[in-house]
Amino acid sequence: MEKLEKVGLLAARIEEEVARHIIGQKELIKDTIICLLSGGNMLLEGVPGLGKTRLVSVLGVALGLDHKRIQFTPDLMPADITGTNIYKKETGAFEFQKGPVFTNIVLADEINRATPKTQAAMLEAMQEKTITSGIHTYKLDKPYLVMATQNPIEQEGTYPLPEAQMDRFMFKLNVEFPSVEELLQIVTLTTGVDEPAIEPITNAAEILEVQAAAKEVPVARPVMEYAMRLIALTHPDNEASPQVIKKYIRCGSSPRGAQAIIATSRVRALMEGRYNVAFEDIRKMAYPVLRHRLLLNFDAMSDGRNADSIIKELIESVEE
Repeated sequence: MEKLEKVGLLAARIEEEVARHIIGQKELIKDTIICLLSGGNMLLEGVPGLGKTRLVSVLGVALGLDHKRIQFTPDLMPADITGTNIYKKETGAFEFQKGPVFTNIVLADEINRATPKTQAAMLEAMQEKTITSGIHTYKLDKPYLVMATQNPIEQEGTYPLPEAQMDRFMFKLNVEFPSVEELLQIVTLTTGVDEPAIEPITNAAEILEVQAAAKEVPVARPVMEYAMRLIALTHPDNEASPQVIKKYIRCGSSPRGAQAIIATSRVRALMEGRYNVAFEDIRKMAYPVLRHRLLLNFDAMSDGRNADSIIKELIESVEE
């Protein structure tokens, strides 16, 4: 019980410190911490200037972790990310020069601007936490988190992420535009002389310990079955699926969605001060877990439906 209590306390301290430097975006900050402590990667979608890069910088310092930013462009090559062998004149041999992917937190900025070949270079890092160069495989340091961003407005010259890579992201989070009051606080904080310093809250060893402890949170059989029914009913070929799924969805969630909804619900339960997963946790985590795993068909787009509205109807149709 002490280990589980430690997870909730540490998450609260991280959330409090990050909130001092990121105005508003409370849900985004909370979901980011849930994803981190669950050991997953996340995709952030929002227009430029909403603080996505700042969020990574603040997280890196507050967590005591190394962090790097990669700006994805059409001419970016896989070796620019992973690293390459460089000839050393002093030794007369080739030596592997590590790329920016060798860190703890990676901000993959505008990932959909890079070619599919370069996007694929991130797959191994995101899923296996390793990098292969030539005949050698290198392990990445843990904890490891990829935070990728994409701009939903400007689509010219972009390469949409394939479904296989989208599925590697545990969460897809929407970064909302701040309110007038939040804008006032942002400008006051960032353009004045009294911007507070970021205080380190934890370190890599403690985060790994907390990630392991979170996996011990019990999930009652009815709650587990409820989550699995939600995932199964996202498929339009399932006879039991609600009409909204059959009408608007081309393809539903993979088993990774089932794994993600349970793993993140465990962390959320601890952040809410509970030592077991509740139905509420499953419902809350369904949105960031499923919104990028539901492939909408033409009817959905022509009717102006988005993934969140469909997930809402799905949840309402599934009994506990």
